[in-house]
Amino acid sequence: MNIRLFAFLLLGTILCTPFFVQAARQSDPATGIVYYVSPAGNDAWSGKLPVPASSGQDGPFATIQAARDAVRSLKSGKDLTQQVTVFLRDGVYRIDKPVEFSSEDSGTDNLPILYAAYPGENPVISGGRPIQRWSVENKDGKVTWYVDIPEVKSGAWWFRELFVNGKRLPRTRLPKSGYYQFTDLVDLLERPTWGDGVWAAMFNPGEIKYWKNLQDVDIVALTRWIESRSPIAGIDGAKNIVTFKKKSTFRLENTRAGEKYARYYVENVFEEMDGPGEWYLDRPAGRLYYIPSDGQTPENTVVEAPVLTRLVTLQASNIQFKGITFRHAEWEFPADRAGSVQAAHEVPGALYMEGVENCLLSQCTIEQCGTYGIEIGKNCRDIVIRHCSIRNMGAGGIKVGHDSTATTIADNVVSECGRIYHSAIGIWVGNSGHNSIIHNHVYDLFYTGISVGWSWGYGDTQTQDNEIAYNHIHDIGQDVLCDMGAIYTLGVADGSRIHHNLIHDVRCHGFGGWGIYLDEGTTYMTVENNLVYRAETGGFHIHYGKENLVQNNVFALATTNQIQRSRNEDHIGIHFVGNIVYFTEGTLLGGTWKNNQFRLDNNLYWNPNEKEIAFPDADYETWKAQGHDKKSRIADPRFVDPGNDDFRLKSNSPAIRMGFRRIDLTKVGPRPLE
Repeated sequence: MNIRLFAFLLLGTILCTPFFVQAARQSDPATGIVYYVSPAGNDAWSGKLPVPASSGQDGPFATIQAARDAVRSLKSGKDLTQQVTVFLRDGVYRIDKPVEFSSEDSGTDNLPILYAAYPGENPVISGGRPIQRWSVENKDGKVTWYVDIPEVKSGAWWFRELFVNGKRLPRTRLPKSGYYQFTDLVDLLERPTWGDGVWAAMFNPGEIKYWKNLQDVDIVALTRWIESRSPIAGIDGAKNIVTFKKKSTFRLENTRAGEKYARYYVENVFEEMDGPGEWYLDRPAGRLYYIPSDGQTPENTVVEAPVLTRLVTLQASNIQFKGITFRHAEWEFPADRAGSVQAAHEVPGALYMEGVENCLLSQCTIEQCGTYGIEIGKNCRDIVIRHCSIRNMGAGGIKVGHDSTATTIADNVVSECGRIYHSAIGIWVGNSGHNSIIHNHVYDLFYTGISVGWSWGYGDTQTQDNEIAYNHIHDIGQDVLCDMGAIYTLGVADGSRIHHNLIHDVRCHGFGGWGIYLDEGTTYMTVENNLVYRAETGGFHIHYGKENLVQNNVFALATTNQIQRSRNEDHIGIHFVGNIVYFTEGTLLGGTWKNNQFRLDNNLYWNPNEKEIAFPDADYETWKAQGHDKKSRIADPRFVDPGNDDFRLKSNSPAIRMGFRRIDLTKVGPRPLE
C-alpha cells in the first residue's frame, strides 16, 4: 500500500474513533447494568449482549426468567449501587408456567429494577400455544380444518378461547343472536329469595337438544347484574327440563326487567358449527375443528389457545415493566360456583401482585385473556398503572383488591371486556382507599365501567380519599345486564370525589342503566363537573347514603328518569345543587322523593318538548312551596349543539348567570406520553 495513503487512513481512523465511541454511547438505550433477552438468545450466555456474538459463544438470554435470576445473583447479599435494566427484544416468549418475582427480586426506592421492551420493539409474553399441523376435510359442505391434540384427549389441557390472527373467536352459540328465555323453575321445594340459585329450569321445545358431548355444552343465564355459567348435567326432552352441573348464582328470574324468568344462551354446540370463523373442541376425542374465513390457509393463519391462568406473579417491590405485551390466559370458576355475586370479582388477573410496594406498569398491553388483566391483591401500596392498553378480555381490565392502598390508574385504555364473564368491570376497586383513577378511556363493556367500594351500608370502610376524574366512559351495558353505572360506588367514602368525567351511552336490560350510581351506603361523596348524557335510566342515581354533594354537573338526555332516588331515610342523602338537567323524554325525578330528606336547589331544568315540567306529585310552584328548588329555574340552558352532543354553554346561557361554572373536558381521557 502507498505509505502516504496508509498514513492518511491511519490518521483518519484515530481522529474518528472518539466520535464513533461517543455516538455509540449516546445510542445506548440504558445506563448502569443492562441485560438482554431475545428469542435468538441462550440462557447459558451472559445476557450482556443485545444480539448473539459472531462467535456463537455469547449473547442475550432466551428467557425473562434467566434474566431475573441473573439480577437476583447480582444483588445477592449486597445493595444495588447502579440502575439495572433488562431489555426484551422483539418476538414472542411462550411460557409454560407463570413468571414469578419474589422478595429477593426487589429493587430499591431509588433504584427500581426495570424490565422493558427494547426501544422500538414489541416483545410479547404469551401463556398460549400455537396450534399447527392442520388437516382439511369437507364437513356438511364446508371446508373444515381439524387437528388432534393428545393433551386435550388425556385431560391435561382444555380451553374455551381461540385466537386466530389475533382475533378472539367465540364458541358456537344458540341462538345465533339474542337470547332464549326459561319458562319455569322446577326444583324448588319452597319459593326462595331472588338470591337463591337453582339446579334446573324449563325451556321452550327445541331450544336444548341431545347434542354431541352434551356435558361440554354451557348454559349462560343472565340474571339481574350477573351471569351464571354452568355445563349441562342432563336434559329431560319429554318435559323440556335442563339440569345444571353448577347451581345458578341467583334464582333464574328477572322480574325487575319485566320478565318472569331469566334469559339465557347455549354455548359450545358442535352441531351449530356451520360458518366461517366458528370452531369446536371435541374434548373426548381430543380434536379441534375450525371453519376458516375466506383467504385463510393453514400456512398464513396463526391459531393460538391459552395454556396458563396467570402470566406473571409479583411479590417483589420496586420493579417496573415498560412496553411489554402480555397475552393468553384462561380460567374457569371451580365446580361449586357458577359465577360471582357481583363484578365477576373472583376471576383472577393475568398479572397478579400481592404484598408489594412502588411498582410500575407503563405502556404495557394486556390482551386476549379470559381473565381480568391486572390484579392488585392484598397489602399493596403505591402501585402505578399508566399508559397501558387492556383489551379483548374475558373478564375486566384492572382489579384493586381489599386492603391495598394508594394505587394510581392513569391514562389507560380499557376496552372489549366481559367477553366470557359479562358482569366484569373495566376498573374495579374493592375495600381500598387513597386511589387515583384518572384520565382513562373505558368502553365496550356489558356492565359497569368504574366501580369503587365493597360495603353495603354504613359500616367502617377503607374506601376514603379516592379520586375518579377525567375519565371517558361510554358504550357500556349494551342491553345485556342491569343495575349498573358508568361509575358505581358503595359504602362510606370520606374525602372521595368524582369529577370531570365524560360519560355517555349506557344501556341496560330492563332497569338500572345510570351514568353515576351511588349505591348502598355511599356517604360523603362529592360529584361535580361531570357531563353525562344518554344514560338510559338516568344520569344520576342514589340508592341511599348520607351527605353526598352533587354540584355543577350536566345530566342530559336520559330515557326513563333523569335523576333517581331509591330509598327514604331519616337523614339527608344528597345535596343536589347548581346542576343542569336537560331532557326530551321521561321524567325529571324518578324513584321516591317522599320524606324531604334531600336538598335540591339552584338547578336549571329544561325539556324543550314540554311547557311545564312535572315534579313528584306536584307542579313547580307546589314543589317550591315544599321547600325544594327555590332558586332553581326552568329555562333553556342554551347548549351549543345538543343534537350533536355538544353541551358547551353559549355565552348567553342562563346557567352562567346562575353561577354555573363551565366544565372544561378538554383534558378528559389519556394524556400524551411525557
